[in-house]
Amino acid sequence: MYDLPDEIDVRSDGPVRIITLNRPDALNAVDDNLHTGLARLWPRLSEDRDARVAVLTGAGKAFSAGGDFTYLEELSRDSDLRAKTIAHGRDIVLGMARCRVPVIAAVNGPAVGLGCSLVALSDVAYIAETGYLKDPHVQVGLVAADGGPLTWPLHTSLLLAKEYALTGAKIPAQRAWEMGLVNHVVADPLAEATACAKRILELPRLAVESTKRLLNLQLERAVLATLDYATTAEDLTFQSEDFRAVIGKLTAGKG
Repeated sequence: MYDLPDEIDVRSDGPVRIITLNRPDALNAVDDNLHTGLARLWPRLSEDRDARVAVLTGAGKAFSAGGDFTYLEELSRDSDLRAKTIAHGRDIVLGMARCRVPVIAAVNGPAVGLGCSLVALSDVAYIAETGYLKDPHVQVGLVAADGGPLTWPLHTSLLLAKEYALTGAKIPAQRAWEMGLVNHVVADPLAEATACAKRILELPRLAVESTKRLLNLQLERAVLATLDYATTAEDLTFQSEDFRAVIGKLTAGKG
């Protein structure tokens, strides 16, 4: 559906779209196909006039384990791939902020890196009791152009956003709820997110979509104030010796 890579599965449940990050054997780690698919997804979802609400989840044990190490190593060497990826990162952020359809995140496991960002850009988030959020960009020598630092200050205090963005520390489900980064900690996030989606379906469509747009204008304006700096800084850090040293160790360990 939507002519997307196999790494993103979109299925219809009436006017609900169930969107699944679909690299379960890799814990839904983000590679080029998945990243490209996410950039294409949000405008196509908005253009789907039969869609009223979407549920976003991950296949298998994880929501998304962050960036695939091999992909990250390629980004340090390939300037064309890096330029495409950074442009797509911008598309993902603005695409979610501007998406017509309410997006309910069902965080079924770890949500790391871009996975963490997808949660922050969703409209409602349910997280499994064993799930967690984590933005490790700084730990690997990167600036997160599409990560937690871009959106967390709208969800929680600036001090807390700084603490977790600067340290890359794990945010367990209960702590994420206390900070306002998710709405609910539940045993079955997919079931709860789907139930929420169906409650939204019972409400007047124009009122729902216009209210989402009203709220997300605040998000979009905040993102646009920092996005150009963030993408430039991310590009520079992808080329830094710090990043290359860290990713070299990670890919060597993987092998």
